[in-house]
Amino acid sequence: MFAAISGLKQHQIMMDVTANDIANVNTIGYKSSRTTFKDSLAELQRGGAGQGQGSGGQNPSQVGLGAQLGSIDSNMQSGALQSTGNALDVAIQDDGEGWFRIGSATVSGTTATLSPGTTQYTRAGNFSRDDQGYLVTEDGYYVIGRTVQNTTAGGVPAGADQLLQIPNGATSVAIGPDGAVSYLPAGSSTRTVAGYISLAIFPNENGLQRASGNRWTANTASGAEEIGTPGGDFGSTQSGTLEMSNVDLATEFTNMISAQRGFEANSRVISTADDMLNTLVQMKH
Repeated sequence: MFAAISGLKQHQIMMDVTANDIANVNTIGYKSSRTTFKDSLAELQRGGAGQGQGSGGQNPSQVGLGAQLGSIDSNMQSGALQSTGNALDVAIQDDGEGWFRIGSATVSGTTATLSPGTTQYTRAGNFSRDDQGYLVTEDGYYVIGRTVQNTTAGGVPAGADQLLQIPNGATSVAIGPDGAVSYLPAGSSTRTVAGYISLAIFPNENGLQRASGNRWTANTASGAEEIGTPGGDFGSTQSGTLEMSNVDLATEFTNMISAQRGFEANSRVISTADDMLNTLVQMKH
């Protein structure tokens, strides 16, 4: 009965993960998850033995004690690209390496200072400009750029972090495949580059931890970020396009049915065990 109860708990977790994936089927840049189980401890009824004088060996006899959660893995495969026509919508092209770097900052007039330790990561490139012309996410986090291009991973990245500001009155704003954010200043026909969108790659991107609002945070499992700009070892950026969720509904519905059937089967085991105990109690009559 307790083994079946552990099965109920794990299949409930599987259903929760599946439900979350289905709920985010249209979330920009969302990465789906996968649930795995592993067996729990086993009760040893009889140990194994090797061949002895006059007798052969025997295998151990064990009774399993249920299931436990193995892992909840994130599927980091790229989602489908959807054209929007908005110049400030940016996607990292199919199977491109890298995550957009975003964070908090203190802005005073024309001076912007990034807040240390606030860097997070996202694949949702639906950016916009705030009232000061800075490139921000839908939640108001500043998009972190670089002062110069650096498309090679490893080593000390060239340039420095900066915020990407497009002055008021600028026209013809564009974001190139190399991450260059450019515009035409008011009254000028010479294109100016505000900076380059920066990307981060990790030794183990599956180790990134989810935060709310399409954001992820690094930790010891993911390893330290390697910073660069689009191109080379990093994915190229595509303006006017968004990366959508990579949730596969056919797979999720299959997982949902599998979780439901597993839950029902474990429930049946509990009912059967209860009937057996009831029969034992009734034996006194």
